[in-house]
Order: sequence, then structure tokens, then C-alpha cells
Amino acid sequence: MATIDPTVRLTLGQMRRSAGRLAAAATAVVIGTAFVAATLLAGGIVTRTTYDQVAAQYADGDLVVFDRTGTLTSQDVATIRAVDGVSAADGLRGTYAELNRDGRTVYQALLGAPSDPRLSPLDLASGTWPDRAGQIALPVDAARLLGVDVGDTISSTRWLPGAKPVMDENGVDRDGGRAGTERLTVSGLVDDPLHAYAASGGVAVVTPAALEQRLAAEAAGPLPGLRTVVVALDRSDAAAVAAARDALAAAVPRATGITTPEAYAEDVVAGLADGQNIIFLVFVLALAGVSLVVAGLVIANTFQVLVAQRSRTLALLRCIGAGTGQVYRTVLLEAAAVGVVASAAGVLAGAALVQGGLLLAPLFDLGVALPPTVSLSVPVLLIPLGVGVLVTLLAALAPARAAARVAPVAALSPAVAPDLRGAGRARSVFAWIAGAGGLALLATGVALGMSGRIDVGLFAAVFGGSVSLVGVIVGSVFWLPRVAATLGHLVDVAGPAARLASANALRNPRRTAATSTALLIGVTLVSMMTTGAASARLTMDHQLDSRFPVDLQVSSVAPTAGGALAAVPAPVAGALADVDGLGPAVEVTAVSLRQAGGGRRVPVAAVAPEALRTVLNTPADAARMRPGALVVPERAATSYGLAGADRVTLTGPGGTVTLDVVHTDTLSSRTYLLPRDLAALAPGLAPNELWAAVDDARDPAAVVAAAQRAVSGTSEAVSVAGIVVERASYQQMIDVILAIVVGLLAVAVVIALIGVANTLSLSVVERTRENAVLRAIGLSKGQLRATLAIEGMVIAGVGAVLGIVLGLVYGWAGATTALSALGEVPLVVPWAEVGVVAVVALLAGLVASVAPARAATRTHPVTALAAR
Repeated sequence: MATIDPTVRLTLGQMRRSAGRLAAAATAVVIGTAFVAATLLAGGIVTRTTYDQVAAQYADGDLVVFDRTGTLTSQDVATIRAVDGVSAADGLRGTYAELNRDGRTVYQALLGAPSDPRLSPLDLASGTWPDRAGQIALPVDAARLLGVDVGDTISSTRWLPGAKPVMDENGVDRDGGRAGTERLTVSGLVDDPLHAYAASGGVAVVTPAALEQRLAAEAAGPLPGLRTVVVALDRSDAAAVAAARDALAAAVPRATGITTPEAYAEDVVAGLADGQNIIFLVFVLALAGVSLVVAGLVIANTFQVLVAQRSRTLALLRCIGAGTGQVYRTVLLEAAAVGVVASAAGVLAGAALVQGGLLLAPLFDLGVALPPTVSLSVPVLLIPLGVGVLVTLLAALAPARAAARVAPVAALSPAVAPDLRGAGRARSVFAWIAGAGGLALLATGVALGMSGRIDVGLFAAVFGGSVSLVGVIVGSVFWLPRVAATLGHLVDVAGPAARLASANALRNPRRTAATSTALLIGVTLVSMMTTGAASARLTMDHQLDSRFPVDLQVSSVAPTAGGALAAVPAPVAGALADVDGLGPAVEVTAVSLRQAGGGRRVPVAAVAPEALRTVLNTPADAARMRPGALVVPERAATSYGLAGADRVTLTGPGGTVTLDVVHTDTLSSRTYLLPRDLAALAPGLAPNELWAAVDDARDPAAVVAAAQRAVSGTSEAVSVAGIVVERASYQQMIDVILAIVVGLLAVAVVIALIGVANTLSLSVVERTRENAVLRAIGLSKGQLRATLAIEGMVIAGVGAVLGIVLGLVYGWAGATTALSALGEVPLVVPWAEVGVVAVVALLAGLVASVAPARAATRTHPVTALAAR
């Protein structure tokens, strides 16, 4: 009969006796490895979905002929169709069209109808494909927005460039071009079940000949070249695909390559990511690494106390002949067993979490097709398992060495608090050097970022912040327990329970420091991200205000006899006045004027300053308006050759006027001047635009939609541009990214709080006799519970407060370094988030004391005094 190695038997016996104590460490490993497994699975889904999104454009095609320089021609498409084995082939090219109906405007991507249904991912929802000029098949959503169905007509407007730049009498012509309008009949409605064109908001379809005619007119010359041609074969077996690939390579030598849609999609995605498809994984795995580091601190703390609790057992083993290597191996074997079991559970938990997300995904309109189930692979199974076991073993190395170094006689004596002298001096010096040096490097990085050296500054700031945090963590054993005790002294007036809790914080400084440090790391990262994001959000809001200065613009589309745009019809202004959530509309006269001497055209908006101030998101621009001045935002100055100019001379039908240039740091593409100055340049122009602001408390999309409905009810031909919707989408994107990052980092805080509960539980076991003595001399059960509750809240509170302070510094420094080029980055304290973190930490410390307190009060004092 096989015998079990004594080391293994000993390890299993110790694990059975310490199962409860190992639960917290195992839970930390489970969460950390679940994070890694979920990240790998989610990364694989994101990558696969991205590939499928690109490949969906090629539908059921068998091959893609591509040329990265875009030199394939229509003749090449004809040549490909003539190759043996080719059933159909289409060149993929497109453009955008402005579609209008009853004052509603949609900018829609446009493609040619497929020659074979296999070559298009689109499905006909109703009607037919366009088969002659003047027909169009619309996406269902676009048709709904325009209020049309099969058989209705719409108009399409596009700018047709002229032969040379000219200027009409009203100064509204552009580069000698003219507006072209055509009537189109809706032949059908199309669906995009694979979301192949979700990024462009769907796609409309015209005949290939009509598309080429439109492209040629827009280019004012030859058709632009093709980058890809999708090919369907007579047969799709491997031999037929290989033979067709060789034949196509010979027939079209200018093609860069010929491959399957799946392989081409992978190549395209790799090119978009600069050859790397793991950006998402690197980002999220970095956060998972943070959680595993925190888990390692919890595990190390657990095993340190376990070793201390087993000192008598280890001493007896040494006395009966166990060697230091055997003792060392028992601790590592125990850690390995915990790591394997907990990591396996973490992998299963991570897979279950992602699978749950896939089951819930259909409830949301994500715009992409996700797989119904997770796809487990060897890397997804082994990497989290290996990482979890490795972290557990590394965390157990120091406790294992401590167990092996204990002499038998010394181990039989009562354990004492560790001495921090001797080697502690080197630790203290390192902590001071790393902390001070890291902060100095962080400040240098901020200074470099503010001076324009963002790349170098950001590296210096990140590295300096990391080094300083390491210094804080390494030195925490010296000062953190004292801070915890000091904080505890503040509540000493509450009675003996509070005084005992303060003393316990200093009883074992290493354990207190390790536990509070784990929480400090998690809170620091969460506080850093929320502070950095809040500061960045304020800076980005300023940028969005600059880039989208007006929420809603309603423009006339009807030209006058002189070529200028006519006044906005009066019923339109009345309709806007009735839209709930929309401010009063301001009349604006927009026109393009030429700079004297044949210079560039400058788009100007003439409006009264007091009116402009009510609708402009950058009211400082309106404040700078004065007679004889042209307010020029930064983007307009760059685009129209006015950067650094003090004066500019503009010409118009009414004459030539020289204006002072007043520069602003906003990003509007228009310039502003007073109506009286415009009258000297182009007299007689009526206001042809209406600008209005959307109430910040209202949903921008709903208000813009209501404005579009109101305007369409007037039957007047105007264009409605709800720029605020795009602005809101950027803000929402920032908020979503922040929520995801903070949510991921919160996992580290959860693990750290598990460490707090673990420390209190082990503290109860360690102080069994001490608690019994206190009970015997009159300490009540309630007072004992209060002692543990205050101790847990003090440990959690110190980690939370210090983490919040560090996070504020790191978050502001990072935001300032990265975004100083966009303008001043203020320090914004996210009080709500900070308050939530502090309250949660204190409550968690209180909750963490419940189970240990129950265990402490359940044991009778006489029985506890007899415990060895």
C-alpha cells in the first residue's frame, strides 16, 4: 500500500486545522484569478468581434483582392470576374450623401448594389434593390427619420467642385463649385443584421453606375482607385480557393495580396492597432495585476500569522527531527495547494461572469453581434491558474523562510512582536529615498508636461509616482501603525474598548501595516482615477465647449437670386419657441468672405454680442466682440491663415473693410463680428441661421429630436444640426471609460477589505488568552465586540484616508501632465466619490469585525485561559 510523504501528511493536517484561516487568502486568489480569466475571455471576445465586424463587410465572399495603395481599377474588377472559378466580384468603394425630405437631413454612407447577394451583408427588409438611376435603398432607421417608405421620393444635395476658384457678388461660392441636387425614389429598405456598417450609422444603396457617376463628379476627374475587391467562387473548398488565389495573383499583378475575408480582417485590425491586437488586454491585465498584488499582500499577511500561530507545533517538529527544509516545504506546499484550488475556482468564476454578460448582452442594443457562449482555450485556462499559484507561492516565501529559521527552543517560548531595528534601518533609508525621490521625479514630470514635453513628462510622472508609492508601502511598517494608534486615541474617550483597540494597532506593526497597506493601494488607485478623471473631465468639457460652441443650429437651404442663403422662414422660429428644453433662438447671419489680395475665404457669423452670449458655450468669445474687430478662434486662425495676425482685410459686395483680429483659445471654425461691420461688407443680407442652447438638465437627443419634429411640421426647407448630441456622446464616452476603470480597480479594494476581516479573525485567535483575561477581570462581551469593531474601522480608515490623499496628488499630477497642452488643468476633488470610498471603508471595517467578535465572545473565559 502506497504511503504518503510525511511532509504532505503534515501539510494536509495543518490545512484541515487552519481551513477557516485560509479562507480569506483563498478568496483573494479567487477574485484575482477570476479577474485575469475574465479579462482574457473578454479580450478574446472583443478581438473576435472586431475581426467579425470587419469581415462582415465581405459577407459570404471567399476571397479579398486588396491593394494597400488603392490603385485597383474598374478594369481590374472586370479582369477578376473573367478568371476561371470566379462566380462574382465587386469593388468596394463608397461615399456620403446628404439626403433631405421636408426639412429633415440625414448624412448617409452610400454604396453600390451588389452584383451577387453573397457579396453584401445587407438584407432587403422591403421593396427591391435599385436597378436604375434615380433609385435608392435606404436603411430602415434613415427612412424612419426622414419619414419615407418604399415609393416615396427624397432629394440628395452635394457640392460639385468647379474648375477654378471664383467669387460671386455675395461671397458665398466656394472654390468655383456649385450645389447639385437630384431627386431619388426609394426602391427598398435594407437591414444590416451583421452590423457591418454600424460605425457609419448604416448604409444606403444605389446602382453601381450611379455611385461611380457621383464619385467622378465629386472628384472632378477620374474615379478614385479601389483598395479591395470581394470575390465569390463557384466552389468554396480549400482546393478551389487555393487555385483561384493563384489565378487571381497572375491576373491582377498590381494587387498587394489575395486572402480570405477572415485573414484580411485580422490584418486590418492589426494595422489599426499599429500591429498590436492586445491593447485592451494590456490595459485591463494591468488592473488585474494590481488586484493580484493586493491579493499577495493579504496572502503574505495570512501566512505570517499562521506561522506565528503554529510556532509550538513547528518547534515540536524540529525537536523530533524535522529539518529546516522540511518545515520550509510544508509552508510552500500549503500555499501551492491553496493557490491551485483557489485559482481553479477563480477561472470558473471568471468564465461564469463573462458567460453571464453574454446572456445579458441581447437585452442591450450594443450594435455588434456577440457570440452566445464563451470559448475556453488552453491559454485562458492555464494563464490565470499559473498566475494565481505563482502569486500565492511568492507571497508565502517570506513566511516560509521565517518558519524555517525559528530555533526549536526559541519557538517553544511565547511569541513576541517583531523587532524593527537592525535590518529596519536599511528599510527605512530605502523608504525615504524612494518616497522623496519619486515625488521629486513626479514633480519634474508635471513640469515637463506643462512645458510641452508631454511624452517625456508622462513617463517621468508615472515612474516617479510608482517609485514614491513603493517608498510609502515599504516604509508603512514604521509609521502606519502609529498613525492608526493616533487615530484610535481620538476615540479613547469612548471607553476602555477604544483604548484597547488603539493599543492593538501597535501590538504587531507588520501585520497592521500589511493589512492597511493592501487597502491603501486599492483606495489610492480608485481615488487617483476619480480625481484624474474629474480634473480631465473639466478640461475636456472646456475643449468640447470650444469644439461645439453652439448646441443647435437651424440653417436656411434655399438660395436667393444672388446666390446667398435666404432668410430662415418665420414659421421655423415660431416652431422652435415651442420646443420644451430649448432656449430662445438667436438670429445669425452666416457668410463666407474673401481676404483681400486673393487670400483664403473666412466664414463669419454676424450676431449681436448680448444675444450670442446666451447661446454660445464659450461666452468669452462674445465678450471680446467690439466694433471694427473680428473675433478669431484658434482653429479658425490656423485654417484660414490668420495665426498671429493683428489685422485682416476682408472684401465683399459692399466693399473692403480692415478689421482688428482678436484671438481666442477656443476651437470654433467660425469667426464672429458685429452685424454693422458685416453690413459694410455685404449689405442687405438677412439672418439665415438660428442658434439655440439646450437645457443642461434635459436629454440632448430628445430635445434635438423634438426640434426636428417641430421644424418638419412647418413644411419649410431648412437644415437642423443638433451638434449638442455629438458633444454629449463624447461626454458619455468619458463617463463610461471612467466607470469601467473605477469598477475594475474596485476589485482591489474588495480584496483589501477581505484582508481586514482576515487580520481581525487571526487577531482573535492570537489573543485568545488575552481576551479571556480581560473577560475575567470584567470586560463585557459588548466591550470586546466594540474593541474589535473600532480596531477594524481604524485599520480600514487609515488605509482609506491615506489612499485618498495619495490618490488626489497622483490623479491631479497625471491629468496635468497629460492634458496641460489643452489648457489649465485644475485640481478637482471628487467629494462625492471620496466620501463614498471613506464611508464604505469604515463600514467594511465594521462589518469585517462581526464574525471575529462572535468567535471571541463565544468562547468561555475559563476555557480560553486553558488554551495553549
